[in-house]
Amino acid sequence: MIENTLWIALAFMIGSSIMPKKHRIRKLVGSSGWIFFSMHWFYQPWHYLEINDYFNVALVIAVGAICLIIAYTMAREYKYPELAESNSPIDVTAMATSATALGSLFYFPFAQMDVLNIWIISTVTENTFWVLQTLSYPAEMTAWNKIGMNGYQVEIILACTAIESIALFIGLISSVDAPLKRIAAAFMASVPVIYLLNIGRDVFVIIAYAQQWFGPNSFDIAHHTIAKIGSGIVLFVIAYIVMKILPELIDLIEGIWNIVAACIHKIFDKVVGNN
Repeated sequence: MIENTLWIALAFMIGSSIMPKKHRIRKLVGSSGWIFFSMHWFYQPWHYLEINDYFNVALVIAVGAICLIIAYTMAREYKYPELAESNSPIDVTAMATSATALGSLFYFPFAQMDVLNIWIISTVTENTFWVLQTLSYPAEMTAWNKIGMNGYQVEIILACTAIESIALFIGLISSVDAPLKRIAAAFMASVPVIYLLNIGRDVFVIIAYAQQWFGPNSFDIAHHTIAKIGSGIVLFVIAYIVMKILPELIDLIEGIWNIVAACIHKIFDKVVGNN
């Protein structure tokens, strides 16, 4: 059932994105998409609670809340069209909806369709194995998605393919109304770079684990700590470069921040006022 809400959300968002700007109803359609999208995120905490990942529990709840704030804002823009024009140099909610729709349209098939899921995982596994062999490490493919070395084995899953980050940048870049030359430059500065660096990340984790660089907890330290911190830094740098190429994205991020901040401020004022 929860998988269906993703496709419903995507259908509403795509519908909103392709509707002519003059049609106010697109705001209502987009608002519906964000409501269904929030349902997906609010369902996720149960999974992370089971594995005691409280950071991601807080993260997905925050994302779900932002989805509802955008849904509320789009509904208000449907009722009061002048709001979309007064809040920012760009139509923030429309651009955010397009970015999310395009990114999701790229990502969800890999997450939901076995043929694409297996293809991307096996491709990353083969590329990682090739790099290990090129570096003369005694690695071997023990399965289509598993690499073994020194008696230790690592399974490559969808999260190891960087498809989420790639989809995010594809969605953001594709939503910008800019010359094709700048869009292509932003694409080349992000998507291929993310894929190649992710292969390097997978190689590092396998070597660190197989050679026990950090003792018995080598996998956890390499994967959950060093690789995550490194990935965060890399994505921040790539995002900075992309925004230098496409400064329109700064308006989008600032616009979303202003919308969320204004909504939180209103809620705070009401709570304080009631007390």
